[in-house]
Amino acid sequence: MTTPARIDPRGPRFAATITAALLLVATFLALTGISTAQAGAATFGWYAYQPSTGATFVPGGWAVAGAPLVHRALDPGFLLTVIIALLFLWALVSPRTAPWSVLFRTVVRPRLAPPAELEDPRPPRFSQGVGLFVVGVGLVLHLIGVPWALPIATAAAFVAAFLNAAFGFCLGCQMYLLLQRVGVIGRTAPAA
Repeated sequence: MTTPARIDPRGPRFAATITAALLLVATFLALTGISTAQAGAATFGWYAYQPSTGATFVPGGWAVAGAPLVHRALDPGFLLTVIIALLFLWALVSPRTAPWSVLFRTVVRPRLAPPAELEDPRPPRFSQGVGLFVVGVGLVLHLIGVPWALPIATAAAFVAAFLNAAFGFCLGCQMYLLLQRVGVIGRTAPAA
């Protein structure tokens, strides 16, 4: 097994910054969308319930549980999270052609001094897979009708991306190193 070419550690942090911003917007949209809305809540504005308007009030339950699949799929928080999941998938399948990687290599990196050291690309790539898994679970649970699943998933992914962007602490990379230390991934079998 050959060791992959090492990468500039500032690239994944740059991607994490953009991803964190997208995830923050997705979390806001998910919090204000159908995922957290109460069924029977007034959807006609910031007005108190008025029986004289002809609106009916049905107490209890979550709106996402009773909403048709089309309404769940067209929720703005869901749509942005699908785009984020596709970006995670792109970075996992083809990291060299992923949008944030190309943007970093062509626009940002030429303006920076060379990095002090290069890093193994496998932990950041594993981290992209973890991000895909987290938002993927949120997407599936949202489609099934589980309340709060989407904003919790996007918020969890946001925290991880923000820690990487702001402090250089990559949770997925740490998970990779822990799993490698235990011997689950990243180790080659000894030659017999």
